[in-house]
Amino acid sequence: MTDAAPLTTDTDLVRRWLRGWVECRGWGPVEEVRDGLSLLPRQEGRHREVVALHDGPDALAALAAEVPGGAGPTWLTVPTTRPDEVERALREAGLTVRGTRERLMTRDLRAHPVRGAAAPYRCDTEVDGPVVRVRVRHESGDLAASGAVSVLGGDAVADRVETAVDHRRRGLGSVVMGVLATEAVARGATTGLLVASPEGERLYSALGWSAGPAVVIASA
Repeated sequence: MTDAAPLTTDTDLVRRWLRGWVECRGWGPVEEVRDGLSLLPRQEGRHREVVALHDGPDALAALAAEVPGGAGPTWLTVPTTRPDEVERALREAGLTVRGTRERLMTRDLRAHPVRGAAAPYRCDTEVDGPVVRVRVRHESGDLAASGAVSVLGGDAVADRVETAVDHRRRGLGSVVMGVLATEAVARGATTGLLVASPEGERLYSALGWSAGPAVVIASA
């Protein structure tokens, strides 16, 4: 019998985030495995990824057993409210835990701050089905910042919000997020979801996003 408690977080929230994230990256389909969800990025060093829905001891042991072997390297991603315990359990299972934790974050997008791109920058958008991509370019033509969002029903999942090194500390991440939020709301979304790096978490917190569970990532 699976020890389904305690939950890592609202499992519906994790499913909604994953559905939109996979849409942004084109990594479908997502398959059910015991206590988690599996997908195939098929990238070098990341052939398969398993996302946990529970973080109890039995669940983690079963999910850790999914990692070794297979057609290529597998990542195990665990959203959890008890990251220290989860990291210890994964190490005891023989996995290598990444040193940097990430964070699942949410926000009501309807009042999201919006900041326009000032000269010498301009902002362009591209729509591909449910995915909107935003690119901020310098007048030189250089790509200065970018990001994407997938809109599925009332949810908008932001992904790969990045600023080029030479263009950082100019508020361009806020520009990208404001455009993504505006585009998502125009398409019917109300709730924003994303997983943030520590650097991204500082930006999103300043824009009113709420921090949820930590996200622990491990591999064999």
